[in-house]
Amino acid sequence: MTAELVRGQNHPVPHDRVEVRVSAGTPVLALAFLADEEGRLAGPGALARPGGGAPAWLRLPQEAADRHTLAVDLEAVAAEVHRIGLLLVLPPGGPPSFGSVPAPHAAVAPPDGPEFAGFTLTGLGAETAVVALELYRRQGAWKVRAVGQGYAEGLGALLTDGGLPAPQ
Repeated sequence: MTAELVRGQNHPVPHDRVEVRVSAGTPVLALAFLADEEGRLAGPGALARPGGGAPAWLRLPQEAADRHTLAVDLEAVAAEVHRIGLLLVLPPGGPPSFGSVPAPHAAVAPPDGPEFAGFTLTGLGAETAVVALELYRRQGAWKVRAVGQGYAEGLGALLTDGGLPAPQ
């Protein structure tokens, strides 16, 4: 049975390897941020993006699409990484905002298994970049949290909020 999460709610992650499955109804870019225990992004390697490299334990899609699957090996995550955030970004030339497209949905599942937690990102308006959900480490166990935090100013504002310079 899938736990349908609401913004701010969390759920245990009972598997060491998971997939984050995204359906967006419009092409989006799927990225991930890697943060420390306080939620600070740790330097240029903190943003995993298509064509920009990602750690070996994280597999990202390589282009904009309306459906994505990101694979994460939680056993292999570096000790200093406590949060892995799933970011959805509208690509240039796409819709003007998430409020003008169907609400994206993100779900977490074991590879080739049924989803155990999902989150529909409702209530979005002018946002062009959004933190959909995050996997986070708490007392040696992993959990998933429904976030739904959007940024009308896009990816640059999201990164600046996390302590990194905006991309050029």
